[in-house]
Amino acid sequence: MAEQIINSILLALHNIALVGCAAAPFYNRNLVAQRAQYGPKLHYELDKVVEDTLQKNAPYCMVFITVLWLTGIGMPLNSYLFNGTFRELNSVAAVALALKLSSVVGMMVIMGMIFLRLNPRLRQIFAQFEPGKDADPELVREFFQKRARRKAVCEICLKFAIAVLVFSAFIGFRG
Repeated sequence: MAEQIINSILLALHNIALVGCAAAPFYNRNLVAQRAQYGPKLHYELDKVVEDTLQKNAPYCMVFITVLWLTGIGMPLNSYLFNGTFRELNSVAAVALALKLSSVVGMMVIMGMIFLRLNPRLRQIFAQFEPGKDADPELVREFFQKRARRKAVCEICLKFAIAVLVFSAFIGFRG
């Protein structure tokens, strides 16, 4: 009974992290789409809200991916602790697990690109803008290029997150 309770808690936390991993890029995508209506012209107040929102989501993404990894490792270890062996996976579940892990790694690579390269540069550029003042056109151009790059990799991250959700459903497959 203790094994099942621990596994259920780990699975619940794992599922919350899965949803968080998918929700963040989904909602960020909607925010970016709304901002795109105004074109690649700097609107300081609007762009500040967008940047602040997107940049402040980074810690949440890191927490979700950390919880995903820890609970993903915890569930098989829980089984091993109580049974002295890892649960055997059939071929469908094994392939699903491999694809899920590959997708999670893909998400981590993208998050690294965003959090370590793109976001710091976007912050650095945006710090040079001032409300009500014309910005250097070259900086504005680079700002929107970096934003477009971030949007493109976020689209890929969203696809990986959806893949994680789908493959997770097949890991428990018993056939």
